[in-house]
This record gives sequence, C-alpha cells and structure tokens, in this order.
Amino acid sequence: MAGVLHLLEYWAARLALFGVDLLPAAAASRWAAALGSLWWTADRPRRRVAISNILRAGLADDTRQARAIGRGAARHMGMVLVESMKSSLVLDDPERLRVDIPEDVAAVLEDPDRGLILVSGHFGNWEIAGQWLSRYKPVAGISRPMTNPRVQKLALERRPRRAFRMIPKYDPDPGRFLKLLGDGEILALLVDQHARQGIDVPFFGHPAKTHTTAAMLHLVARTPLVFAVCRRTAPMTFELSLSPLIEQQRSGDRNADVEAIVRTLNSLLEEAIRRDPEQYLWGHRRWR
Repeated sequence: MAGVLHLLEYWAARLALFGVDLLPAAAASRWAAALGSLWWTADRPRRRVAISNILRAGLADDTRQARAIGRGAARHMGMVLVESMKSSLVLDDPERLRVDIPEDVAAVLEDPDRGLILVSGHFGNWEIAGQWLSRYKPVAGISRPMTNPRVQKLALERRPRRAFRMIPKYDPDPGRFLKLLGDGEILALLVDQHARQGIDVPFFGHPAKTHTTAAMLHLVARTPLVFAVCRRTAPMTFELSLSPLIEQQRSGDRNADVEAIVRTLNSLLEEAIRRDPEQYLWGHRRWR
C-alpha cells in the first residue's frame, strides 16, 4: 500500500512541477497555492492538528478563524515549493528580495575564517534565506530523509543550490558541526520541530520540547549565533531580516545558559509568526 501511495505522491509532485515549468512565476505561485488549498481539504489529520495548534497558540478566537489561518498556511507551503524551485528569479533581483543585516552580523559574514550558526523555523521561505546567504560562505542545512524517496530525489534534482547544501540529520560523526563551523561555514538550523530529547521551553505560552543544538554549539565553540526571518511580502517577493548577534553571558550554569538562549530563539520565532501566522507550518504536532 505504501508503494502505491508513494507513486501517487510522486506523480502529484510531477504534475505540480509541470505547472511550475509551464507558467510564469506569479501564475506558478498561484497554481501552487491552489494545490496547497487542495491538500488542506484532503489531509484531514494534518488539518485537525493545524487547527488545534492555531487555537492553542491564541492566534484565533474560534475554529472558523483557525481554519482560515490554516488554509492560508497550506497555500503558503505550496508557494514555498515553487519559490524554492524558481529561487534564481529572486536571489539576484533586489526588487524581489530586500535584505536587512546588522553590522555585527555583516562583519561575521564577510570574515572567511568565522563560522556562523543561523537559526530559523518553518516560517516564510527558509530556503531562500539559506540560498541567498550562501553568496558569503557555504551554508549547510540539516535534512531528514523524506518518507517518499521518489519525491526526495525529484526535489533534490530541481532545487538550485549554489553554495547551499543539505547534510543528513543523523550521522555517525559527532564532530561534523564543529568542523564545518571551524572551516568558516554557516550551519543553518530549524529549531521549531518536536525534539524528543530537547528541553521544555515555552512556545506561545505552552511548554514544548525544543532543540538545544544551536545553543550548545554557541556556548561550546563560541561561534556567533543569529536568528533569521525570510517573510513573503508579495508573490515571489521577500524580506530577509537577521537579528543582531545573540550573545549569552556565561553564568557558570550551562543548563541555565542553554535554556536562556532557547527561550530567546523561541521568542523571536513567535514574534515573526504573530505578524504573519499564515506563513507558518502549523500541521506539525509541536506540543505533545
């Protein structure tokens, strides 16, 4: 049964890409949004999770409002797929991508010997952010293999990467992150998925198991840490904003320092989501 489902998913992805290739960028974006809306209608389990999450976050007064936000978020995720495939239209056009980088972050980006920990969430178009920043130095993002290998192969073949690459989430080499940071690269981490072995930190006022990798690397390797948001302002048009460097004064209590950093990262992500709740991935079971 799984094989049949994977085949159907693959051909659905091929159909979506056919529309992407055939249409101009703006029309392709609308096409993908329509497919996202169709997915919202068809995937009842994810729809229920999304509505529950939106209500729990306090971003809707009732189920009707939560449904509207959830449908908008599904349309957004469809658009993210197209934007990632057609990112070359955005990356070299200052009219389509406005960038705000604080001076302290720019100094790190322009120093080939300094690594950088770049943190974000499944908000806006996180891939556009990584691809654009790879003009400064190589960017390594963390990926978990898709359950459908056909779709994963198709996605990897189609996405323009530049100096942006994906490395597997699970790897036997424990020092790989320290090595690439020591080589002056950017390590891009998305920290908003359920972390079974993470720590409980408030997310929209409710405890959520949250990854600590970024905080630990910052404290252990003393590598600069920054939070990034790439929000859509119009079809195929974005605003990429980086926070000033996040610096945690070491108190002597590493656990407390890690928690303080993770709280800061969650707060920055919350701020972005409150501004544009329809640009967030709500279908994930964040609270368990």
